[in-house]
Amino acid sequence: MEGEFVEMGKLIGAGLACTGMGGAAVGVGHVVGNYLSGALRNPNAAAGQTATMFIGIAFAEALGIFSFLVALLLMYAM
Repeated sequence: MEGEFVEMGKLIGAGLACTGMGGAAVGVGHVVGNYLSGALRNPNAAAGQTATMFIGIAFAEALGIFSFLVALLLMYAM
């Protein structure tokens, strides 16, 4: 009986850790949306900001990957 509660707690914790992946998706959408908004206002400056956009996407996705790794650790490492 006690082992079932431990397993349930691990799975609930992993599910809560996966909410970070949804946050990363929202973050990427926000970064790209702001880039497109600025690019449509000033198309001449858009080419200079593309690298900055990709850096922002990479940081947002890294947080999603970290939350995924935490979820995997909670499910299988303990």
